[in-house]
Amino acid sequence: MATGAFGYVNLLTTAANASWAREEVLSNNIANVDTPNYKRQDIEFTTFLENALQRAGSDATSLSQRVNNVNYNDIAIRTYTDNSTLSYRTDGNNVDLSTENVELASEQLNYSALIDSIKNEFNRFGYVIK
Repeated sequence: MATGAFGYVNLLTTAANASWAREEVLSNNIANVDTPNYKRQDIEFTTFLENALQRAGSDATSLSQRVNNVNYNDIAIRTYTDNSTLSYRTDGNNVDLSTENVELASEQLNYSALIDSIKNEFNRFGYVIK
């Protein structure tokens, strides 16, 4: 469980780590676009995070309290093979380059926003210290 002032930082850092992992998986999909029988992979994280926040908030009266009560053992970053029996092409590969590029660009924006949010949390600490 997170404590006090660092609750949001811990949660944002966990989300940023998941976003980074997803960027790596999407980049790997792009690198394997021409590999016969390769199946695209993705990351499942959001559901684990939502469930952990829901469990942490059963008796919480505020978002901050919920964030501080999160059990990080409940949050996983799971890589899975997407549509393993589906193939768009005769070589058995199911990676669509356009889709992967859009997903990667979206995830890069997500990661950047998470990093900015972490920086903002630390800026708040700086204002308090001054």
